Amino acid sequence: MIELITPELGDLWFRESLMADEETMSYNHAWGGTIPFPEEDWQDWYDYWVVNHENRRFYRYLKDENGFVGEVAYHYDPEYNGYVADVIIFSKYRGKGYGSKGLELLCLAAKENGIKVLYDDIAIDNTAIKLFLKQGFYEEYRTEEKIVLRKDL
Repeated sequence: MIELITPELGDLWFRESLMADEETMSYNHAWGGTIPFPEEDWQDWYDYWVVNHENRRFYRYLKDENGFVGEVAYHYDPEYNGYVADVIIFSKYRGKGYGSKGLELLCLAAKENGIKVLYDDIAIDNTAIKLFLKQGFYEEYRTEEKIVLRKDL
């Protein structure tokens, strides 16, 4: 069983591991690849995303019997005048359905929180596009760099 878990501050070691893993972050190559997330940044990040989210940000870990396997989030983005989804599965757990389940749980949480539409902008060559399309997202538009997907909740 996979579930959404609100991480504790001390659990951010997992996010640091996700952001630092080259294979996990390979989807992000168009925007720089891995992302440093040192411990001295954890408190401010945690306060912004988890404590003081202002109903504009949502962040959870995906957890199963293996422990943490990924993260899901959404945040308000004025470029879309709406909320942008984020799903990251640790590379060693990919291909096992965690992405689909995580996106499904994220959409349910967004709907329960009153969100009507979720977007995602994905690099044009990212295979995760298929994951979003299978979960009911559709292409709203594309540029040379990205595809913008949308799901009406």
